[in-house]
Amino acid sequence: MLDACAEILDEHGYDGLSTTRIAQRAEVAIGSVYQFFPDKRAVAQALALRNLEMFGERVTRLLAEQEFAHWSDTVGAIIDIFVEMNRTVPGFRVLRFGDAADVNLLDAAADNNTVVAARLRQLVVDAFGVSDTPQMARAVAIAVEAADAVLKMAFRTDPDGDPHIIAETKRMIHGYLAGVFAG
Repeated sequence: MLDACAEILDEHGYDGLSTTRIAQRAEVAIGSVYQFFPDKRAVAQALALRNLEMFGERVTRLLAEQEFAHWSDTVGAIIDIFVEMNRTVPGFRVLRFGDAADVNLLDAAADNNTVVAARLRQLVVDAFGVSDTPQMARAVAIAVEAADAVLKMAFRTDPDGDPHIIAETKRMIHGYLAGVFAG
């Protein structure tokens, strides 16, 4: 059902998503959809959570397999993961981590970018053994918000993401984080 949801999002956007379409695409009875999901928002939420989990797994693998001089040097590679998911993961370009449906889709108590920033921060803390300070939390939250805004622009201007805007996003976020944590 989540795969069907992703396909429909790619074809019709969030406004074109319905439980009826999901059931038809998944070739299941509508009651089967309702057995697991009360409405289309709940299906989108499950897909957004799956996207976040996939993103987290890819970042974790990256941090385990590559060596970085400083955690802020991971910025370009993490942005590359996000860009690749936009290009290849069904439904991701439309839904991403849930903003198309609801800015609080991942967690009712926090906006989606706050959830993503917390996840990234924890991955960095675990991989690099850095202290999880309020300064770290604020810097990663700002970096995620800024990258999100500029990467949205990259994909508005080019379906595959404008490479110049993506490069500028990497430069901007790396420069910001390196500056905050210099010395």
